[in-house]
Parts: sequence; structure tokens; C-alpha cells
Amino acid sequence: MKVLVITYYWPPAGGSGVQRWLKFVKYLPEFGVTPVVFTVKDPEYAVCDESLKNEVADELEVLKGEIWEPNQLLAKLGGKSKKVSAGFLDAKPSLTNRIFRFIRANYFIPDSRKLWVKPSVRLLSDYLSDKKFDAIITTGPPHSVHLIGLALKKKFGLKWVADFRDPWTSIDYFHNLPLTRSSLKKHQELERQVLSTADEVIVVGGKMKEEFDPFNENVHVISNGYDTSNSEGNVALDHDFSLTYAGLMNDDRNPKALWRVLSRMAGANPELKSDLKIRIVGTCSSEVLKSIENNGLSDNLDYLGYQDHDQVARYQQSAQVLLLTVNEVPSAKGIVTGKIFEYMQARRPVLAIGPTDGDLADILEKTNSGVILDFDDEEGMENVIHGFYQQFRTRSLVVNSRNIEAFSRRNLTGELYEILKKNKDI
Repeated sequence: MKVLVITYYWPPAGGSGVQRWLKFVKYLPEFGVTPVVFTVKDPEYAVCDESLKNEVADELEVLKGEIWEPNQLLAKLGGKSKKVSAGFLDAKPSLTNRIFRFIRANYFIPDSRKLWVKPSVRLLSDYLSDKKFDAIITTGPPHSVHLIGLALKKKFGLKWVADFRDPWTSIDYFHNLPLTRSSLKKHQELERQVLSTADEVIVVGGKMKEEFDPFNENVHVISNGYDTSNSEGNVALDHDFSLTYAGLMNDDRNPKALWRVLSRMAGANPELKSDLKIRIVGTCSSEVLKSIENNGLSDNLDYLGYQDHDQVARYQQSAQVLLLTVNEVPSAKGIVTGKIFEYMQARRPVLAIGPTDGDLADILEKTNSGVILDFDDEEGMENVIHGFYQQFRTRSLVVNSRNIEAFSRRNLTGELYEILKKNKDI
């Protein structure tokens, strides 16, 4: 079986967006599937991780298509030089940035990579015209990638699998976009068209499946996961009582109640104040840093910024407690950040802040990997942290997780293979 995987994120892209299909592509050959990857040439990624190139097999065929990205032009005109993830929308943008945000939201639908669609369809149409493939796979966001799949499905009639790592119109930052009514309607129409046309739709969680089920009877859940081959071996635990957060932390993920609780506990217990280390491995917003400072925790903060994937894994394994925060947004119940699965692999206790009746809560309960508390449950946070700290003091802070093997990348690729071979004579 041979499949064409169309993805915007590919090494040297860093961050969470690249991991899912980097791993699927890695393990598909074990199931008799030959993947070919189509991605962007000279992209403008928000973060890069050159180390991930080492995970791409030498024999893998990778096609690349030119792209022009308006994000960087708008950033320069708006006086910004940094590459910024879509999840980091300014809480208080200037007038100029509000204008550019409006342009981006209403003239680049579904997203700023829409200009990649037509040239990609032309290039891939020529490529596919004399080659045999069994399926096309698209993964988003950016959801412009699905429009490439939609066009190729109509032209060639190949089996099309649309993979949604995040939702479309219910993605966490969508409600912050300054969309006109007509733009919102266009998003919804494109989303329905993609969902209803794809032969198979894959999502990462049950809540997203419930959202998409009315549009397609073949919606499957394949979660994100962890890669057993990336284990760092024995890593010594931190001497400090470290609460380690790995990944992006924007304003919606800022656990304000947690900072208040830690401030009170540190103020009442000098030993905890001395032992506490809040380690953030990844990019976080200025609002998060301000919240930590305002709660008198600056001396306890170890803000490391973006690190390569291997280094992040080591920090996760050395943590006393792993901190995970869910975006406090309308779609919070359906958010399952991919980081939770790497946390499982680290086998350290997880303290999660988010909906106690969402997809993440289900995973934590099934695997016994940690505790989740609601956004404003300060009493619960204090009790859990007190318990963790007492175990830290007696060197008995461990986690007895179970059933995490189901989330290994190899096993998840087996689930993908079952979808790919549907209706195939294999």
C-alpha cells in the first residue's frame, strides 16, 4: 500500500504540530505501507527543532512545494519581527495589529496558508498523473491543507483520509478572531464540505468526534501518543520540588488560581518556599510571567524558553511533578494536548488544570497518571500540592500509571493502518 501524506509541519518544524505525522510516517512501513510526504519548501515556522531531522528515514520520499506566507509581511508591517504561533494572539493589540488581524481573519480563509493550496494542487496533480497511490492523507491545522485533499479527491477519486489534530471552527482561539458574518459562514461551509467529502475522518479525542459525527459516518478517534524509542533512560530527579510545565503557555492556559495557591502556601511554609521550583520549558506569554511575578513567585521561576525535543524529554523525566494546563475556552472539554502522552512516558505524577469531565480527565483516570482539578478549585489544588510535597519530603513521590502502552506511537499507527486498509483487498 502506498499513501501520500500532505502536511504543513515537517522537520525542521518544532513544537507539537510536527510530532503526530512524523511518528505515523516512521512506523507505517512496519505495517507494509509506503508513505510519501508532501510539505512546504522554505516555510516560516514559529519554532524549529533541527534535531527532528534525525527521525526522518533516508529512504523516505519527501516532496516540497513553494509557499508564500503573508504572516511575515503582516508581522513586519505591524512592527513585529518574531514568528508567533496562532495561539498567541495579543490580548491588547495596537490599532495597526487589530487591522492586520482583521485582514488575516477575513481575507485568508481558512488560514494564512491558503495561498499554498492552488500551486500544491497543480504540482500534485502532475505528480499523481502517472503514479499509483492507494490513499491521500491530509492533516490540519492549518486547515488549508484539507482543501488540497478536497481538490485532489474530486480530481482523482482516491481514498481521502482527513486528520484533525485540532478542531476547525471550535479551535481554542477561533472565538477571538474578528470574523464578519460572511467569513464565519465561509469557514463553516468549508468545514462541512471537507468533513462530508472525506472518506475517513480522524480526530484526537471523543468530544471532537461527537462534533464531527453529524457530517460523516466514518469518524475515528486516534489520540496522540508517545514514542518508546525516544526514552532517555535513567534521568535523576530534581533536588527541588519542581513543578515542570512543557510546551506553549498562552493567556488562555495561564493557571491564575494555581499561582495564587502556590503563593499562599509558600508564604505560610518557608521550607516549601525554599524547595519550590516552577519550571517552564517552552514559550509563554508575558501575561503568564506577570501573573507569576504578581504572586511573589519570581524567585521560584525557572523559565527556560523553547528547547529541542530531546532536552524537553529529560526535563520531563527529572520533574517531581508535571504541570498541564488546558485552555480556559468554550471548547476546553475536547482539548487533549499531545504533551500528556509524553508526560505518561516520563512516569512522573501529573497535576492538570482543566475540565474534570473532559477528554483529558478520561485519559488521566484510565491511566492513573495524575490528578485533574477545575480551573478555580483552589481548595483542591492546595490539598493535592500539599500531598505531593509531603511525599517529596519523604522521597516517596511516585506515580503508578497503568495501560499507557495503548498510547505508544507504534500501536497508534496500527490503528491508522486498520483505517487505511478499509475496503481494500489486502
